[in-house]
Amino acid sequence: MDRKVEKLLTRFIAENKENVYRLAFSYVKNAENALDIVQDSIHKALSSSATLESEGAMKSWFYRIVVNTSLDFLRKQKRIQLVDDKTLELHGPTSEDAYPDIDLEKALEELPHAFRTVVVLRYFEDLKIEEIAEVMNENTNTIKTRLYQALRKLRIKMSNEILEVK
Repeated sequence: MDRKVEKLLTRFIAENKENVYRLAFSYVKNAENALDIVQDSIHKALSSSATLESEGAMKSWFYRIVVNTSLDFLRKQKRIQLVDDKTLELHGPTSEDAYPDIDLEKALEELPHAFRTVVVLRYFEDLKIEEIAEVMNENTNTIKTRLYQALRKLRIKMSNEILEVK
């Protein structure tokens, strides 16, 4: 591994550790699992740093690793998940991470992964459309369409929940 790339990657990860953790947490909704995903992602990034095309692409390259590692984790969990989430919540520990808007979190969880990823990367991680396209390995127009559709679905879901409360 090129020593310069290793140092740049290490510095990038240290400077963006909160964002990377938040991205992983947005998928798994569990602190320990998010930390495991971040650790696995760092290991994958360090061992495959030769595939990094340019230093300018480091952010999108590493975020893609985190997203893919998160999705891999979720796929594995689906295969071994024996109890549904509601039952797990009833029997699990009562202390959870505070989320400022429960309705928004619920609406985001109901979105398909591709839509949720675009929203999280754009509005929670503040990535540009072009960077999201790199992370997801998609065309920028596809990302724009997914973002528009995701926001439309969220708007409909959130307005329906407001109407149900009244």
